[in-house]
Amino acid sequence: MNTMTKDMYGVQKISVLGRIRRQARKASSLATFVTSVILGLIAWQLISLPYNAYFFPSPLETWASFKELTEDGVLADSIAASAMRIIIGWSLGLVVGVPIGLVMGRFEFVRRLLDPYIEFFRFVPPISFVTLAIIWFGAGEASKVVLIFYTSVFIFTISTIAGVVGVNPLQIRAAQALGAGRLRTLLTVIVPATIPAIVTGGRLAMGNSFLTIVSAEIIAAQHGLGALIWKSRNYAQTEWVFVGIICLGIMGFLFDRVMRLIAHHGLRRYIKTTN
Repeated sequence: MNTMTKDMYGVQKISVLGRIRRQARKASSLATFVTSVILGLIAWQLISLPYNAYFFPSPLETWASFKELTEDGVLADSIAASAMRIIIGWSLGLVVGVPIGLVMGRFEFVRRLLDPYIEFFRFVPPISFVTLAIIWFGAGEASKVVLIFYTSVFIFTISTIAGVVGVNPLQIRAAQALGAGRLRTLLTVIVPATIPAIVTGGRLAMGNSFLTIVSAEIIAAQHGLGALIWKSRNYAQTEWVFVGIICLGIMGFLFDRVMRLIAHHGLRRYIKTTN
C-alpha cells in the first residue's frame, strides 16, 4: 500500500468516524428531549392527582379536550388565526424596523433625532394600546396585526442599530478606500455585518409577538388561541386553557426552530463572516 493510498484511507476513516459522532450526538440529543418530555408529563400527572379537572386538569383530561377541540375544528381555526396575525405583524416589523435601524445606526444625527421616540414607545406595553387599536382600526384583523407590529418594530430597530454601530470601522474605511460609495458600503459591508443582530432581534420579536397576541385576542377576537383561552371561563373548561397554553408553546418552539434553520442554512456565510 503506497503513501497516497494510506492517506486516502486515513481521510475516509476520519470522515466515517465524524459521521458516526454526529449521528451519536443527534441520537443523544433526541433521547434527552424525549426523556425530558416524559419526565414533565409524569410530574404534571403527579401534581394533578390531588385536584379536580376544573382546578388542575391531568394530562389525560387535557388530551381528551385536545381531541374534542380538534374534531370540532375549533383548535385548527384558532391556531391558524393566531399564526397568521403573528406572521403578518412580525413581518411588517421586520420590513419597517430594519431600514429604520440601518439609517439610525449609520447617521448619528438621525439617531439623536429619533432616539427619544424609540426609547419612549418601546417601554409602553402593547396591551395599553388595545383600546386605541380597536377604536382606530376596528375589532377585526387590522387591530391585532397592528399590535403585533408595534411590539416587533422597536426590537428590530434597536437590534439593527446595535449591529450597525458594532461594525468594524476598518472594514468601512477599506471599502471606501476601494472606491465604494455610501450605498455600496451599506449593502456590501454594513448589512452583511448586521445580519446576526437582525436574526437575534427577530427571535426576540417573535417571543414578544406571542405575548401580545394573547392580550389582543382576549380583548377583541372571535377566533385565536387567546380567544379560546378567554372563552373557556364561560364554560368552566380549564382543560381548554391548558390546550391553548400548550399550543402556544409548541407554536413558539416551531417558529423559533424555523427561524434558526433559515439563519443556519440561508444566512450562514454572513453569520460566520461577522462572528
